[in-house]
Amino acid sequence: MEHIKTSKLQNFIRIFLGLFMITAAIGHFTFQRTDFQAQVPNWVPLDKDLVVILSGIVEIALGLAMVFLTQYKVKVGITLAIFYVLVFPGNIAQYLNGTSAFGLDTDQARLIRLFFQPVLIFLALWSTGALAALFRNKKYGEQNI
Repeated sequence: MEHIKTSKLQNFIRIFLGLFMITAAIGHFTFQRTDFQAQVPNWVPLDKDLVVILSGIVEIALGLAMVFLTQYKVKVGITLAIFYVLVFPGNIAQYLNGTSAFGLDTDQARLIRLFFQPVLIFLALWSTGALAALFRNKKYGEQNI
């Protein structure tokens, strides 16, 4: 894989997202555990607490990777973006079911939150240079990232 150079702003956002993910992971294991459980859709065939613990483990790994695995930042960015897509149904379920969690206690607040997930997806891809890599590879017909 070719090296993708990122700007100071991209690096700042990448590290910020990494720290955000680490903080969220800590919340999974401690003070926000109940809020995270409330977000697990009822159709998920696993115990809600298990889902929260497992997703917390993934979040801490992704957060640490965003901060420290700079040589793999494109792959980490793509992986984080995929993770954000995979947890989005929980945000949708929270809105559709009117579940209060994380201080989101109105339908309007829960709806507004839905619009932030695409922003997180974009930031994960942009801050790591993954967008540039994806477009560059598409332009040249390359398949390897």
